[in-house]
Amino acid sequence: MDFLKEIVKEIGDEYTQVAADINGEEQFIDTGSYIFNGLVSGSIYGGVSSNKITAIAGESSTGKTFFSLAVVKNFLDNNPDGYCLYFDTEAAVNKGLLESRGIDLNRLVVVNVVTIEEFRSKALRAVDIYLRTPIENRKPCMFVLDSLGMLSTEKEIRDALDDKQVRDMTKSQLVKGAFRMLTLKLGQANIPLIVTNHTYDVIGSYVPTKEMGGGSGLKYAASTIIYLSKKKEKDGKEVIGNIIKAKTHKSRLSKENQQVEIRLYYDERGLDRYYGLLELGELGGMWKNVAGRYEFNGKKIYAKEILRNPQEYFTDDIMEKLDKVSQQYFAYGTN
Repeated sequence: MDFLKEIVKEIGDEYTQVAADINGEEQFIDTGSYIFNGLVSGSIYGGVSSNKITAIAGESSTGKTFFSLAVVKNFLDNNPDGYCLYFDTEAAVNKGLLESRGIDLNRLVVVNVVTIEEFRSKALRAVDIYLRTPIENRKPCMFVLDSLGMLSTEKEIRDALDDKQVRDMTKSQLVKGAFRMLTLKLGQANIPLIVTNHTYDVIGSYVPTKEMGGGSGLKYAASTIIYLSKKKEKDGKEVIGNIIKAKTHKSRLSKENQQVEIRLYYDERGLDRYYGLLELGELGGMWKNVAGRYEFNGKKIYAKEILRNPQEYFTDDIMEKLDKVSQQYFAYGTN
C-alpha cells in the first residue's frame, strides 16, 4: 500500500488516486421529470450524470432546444448559486425565449459558436478557468451545446468563401478530437455537458433505423444517448406542448433500449415532473388503468385529475414504491 501511495505521489496529480479513495457514488443532475430521471439513471430521484456527456438526438422540431432549456431551468432552480454556459450554434436562443422559460438571465451565458474548432477552444478555456478556481470557491456549473449538427469547420468556411463545392472530409475527425479533449476535463471539473444533435434515416437498412449525424465522436464520448420523437399536445385548438417519446440508444448508467413518454410544455412550466408516473406504477402492478381511470385510496380517478393535483396523490409512500419500480425496470443489474 505504501508503494502505491508513493507511485501516486511521484507520478500523479490531484486527480490520481488509489481506487479505494475514489468517491464511489455517481452524482446526478435532476432533469425536472421523474420518469426521465428513471430512464437515464435508474432512479426517479437521479437524472443525467453530473460530470459526463449526455446526447439528446432527434429529427427537426422534436423539441431538443426546449428540452435542454427545461433541464437548464431546473438545474438553476435547484442550484441558486449555479450557472450555465449555453453554446448556441443555431441563433435560436434569445432573451424573449429564455424569459418565457422562466430562466434566470443573470446566471446563463450564451456563447455563439460557428465552427467545431471555435467550440473546442472556448469550451476548453472555460473548463480550465473553472479548474483554476479554488475548489471551495467553485459553484455548480453545466454546459449545453445546441446543436452539434449545425457546427461547421474553418476549412468548410474557407472553401465556401473561395466558391469551392467540396465536402470537408476532416469534420468527423475534428468532432472526435474535440470530445476526446473535453471528456476527461469535464469529468475532472464535475461539469455535465448536454449536446443536442440531429438524426437521419439510414438508407438501405433492413428495418427503419435512425442514426446521429457528426460521425462517431459523440457516440463514443457520450455516457448516455437519448433519441427523441414527439407528438403535439393540444388544449382545445391551442398547441401547449409536446408529448415526447424518449428512448435510451446508449447508456452507461441504465438499461438500453428502454422507452418512456414525457410531457414538455412550451411555457415556463417546462418538463412536467409527474407525467409518466401513472404508467410506471401500472407497469409495476401498483394500480390498473380502467377506461382512463386509476384507483387511489379506493376511488377511481381520471388521469387528468391526478396530474392536476399530483402532490395529493403521489405521497411519499407512493413515490418510494415508484422508485423501486423504476430501479427494477431501468437500473442495471435488475430484471
